[in-house]
Amino acid sequence: MNRIKALSAVTLSLALAACDLAPKYVRPTLPVPADSPQGPAYGTGDQGGAIVPADTAWRDFFTDPRLARVIETALSNNRDLRLAVANVEQARAQYRVQRADLLPGVNASGSATYSEQPLVQFGQSGKLRTDVYQAQVGISSWEIDLFGRVRNLSKAAQEQYFASVETRNAAQTSLIAETANAWLTMAADQEKLRIARNLEQAFGKTLELNRARFSKGIASELDVRQAQTSYDQARSDIAQATTLVAQDQNALNLLAGTTVAAGDLPEALPQAGATVDNLPAGIASDVLLRRPDIASAEHQLLSANANIGAARAAFFPTISLTAALGVTSLGLSSLFKSGAESWSVAPGASLPIFDFGKNRNNLRYARATYDAMLATYEKSIQTGFREVADALARRGTMTQQMEAQMSLRDAARVSYTLSEARFRAGVDGFLTTLDSQRTLYSAEQSLLATRLTRASNMVELYRAMGGGLK
Repeated sequence: MNRIKALSAVTLSLALAACDLAPKYVRPTLPVPADSPQGPAYGTGDQGGAIVPADTAWRDFFTDPRLARVIETALSNNRDLRLAVANVEQARAQYRVQRADLLPGVNASGSATYSEQPLVQFGQSGKLRTDVYQAQVGISSWEIDLFGRVRNLSKAAQEQYFASVETRNAAQTSLIAETANAWLTMAADQEKLRIARNLEQAFGKTLELNRARFSKGIASELDVRQAQTSYDQARSDIAQATTLVAQDQNALNLLAGTTVAAGDLPEALPQAGATVDNLPAGIASDVLLRRPDIASAEHQLLSANANIGAARAAFFPTISLTAALGVTSLGLSSLFKSGAESWSVAPGASLPIFDFGKNRNNLRYARATYDAMLATYEKSIQTGFREVADALARRGTMTQQMEAQMSLRDAARVSYTLSEARFRAGVDGFLTTLDSQRTLYSAEQSLLATRLTRASNMVELYRAMGGGLK
């Protein structure tokens, strides 16, 4: 009994003092500039009061209550997010399975052996019956991790688990952004449908006017046909916009994982915006490390680094221990009486001598995997930097574009009003009015597209800077 305790203390001390053959991990240098790009496309200005997207809860960022409810529904019901959560649970279970190998597994066993053999003694024959009963508690083939092989395998599994958590977080941020953009797209298409219907009415009145003028010989058939083209184009756009609204709702239902309540569907783009707009005009590159997709890539890199240590340890001896403490007796009734104690200790060691290059190639594979994960990590950072830079470039010129589009729309509206009045007064021909109608229609559509781009840009900038986790 005392020997078992002493041996256990020694083996545990050896395990705790085991060396680690994994390379020392040093976070790679960021493969991007330290600051966001500068230039005429990027906005400048006072950073005071700008929020930090990674520290801003999505409920605080999305200010439209209908959109916030749709996002909350998606986070509760989206099947892709549920799949990501299940993957996290799988990785957690695998890590716990691997971690269990660090400690010896204790097993209890019992056995009974009945035997009978012929017995010949002093000229007499007979049979000898022997009954042996055993009960034991012990450990079987526990690897004493002197060179860190099991420890590094456990570390690799742990990093895979952490990576799966960050992948789930990345899925959440993407889901929030996709849901917001789908909602905003439906809002814009609803406005597009409204514009087409309004212009259909205007074009219809112009068509009827030209038909009346043609019947009285005041206008030509050319005027009627030209008015007909604008009217029919508006009708076609109404049909197309109606289809787009239905498809937008289908896409929104898929993201939400259920049918979105009618009261939460948008009727038009919110005039005040659906999000806060005080996002920073620039970003330091190290902020990208808070993005969940980049954090996931780094955990994959750490896992590959630990696997190198496990592959290196395979070149060294493997020491295992099997030990048991129990009782043995020839009678069941005396199994647990004094004097029936028994114990056994069987340490073992194995050293690879010739394995046809198996361990060497496993090490090569582990190092190549690390190189692949390093490239993936660096590309994730570069991709994140590009996404932020693109969003900042779009934001930097959005104010000027919006002002220009609004001025264009207002000018086109006044031009149409004046040209129609001159046409009805007989001062100008219908062609001028027709051109004004088409210019106004195009200006309305362009302004709507610009408003949607501005709203989507705020969502993309929030996501690219690591927002959406809270």
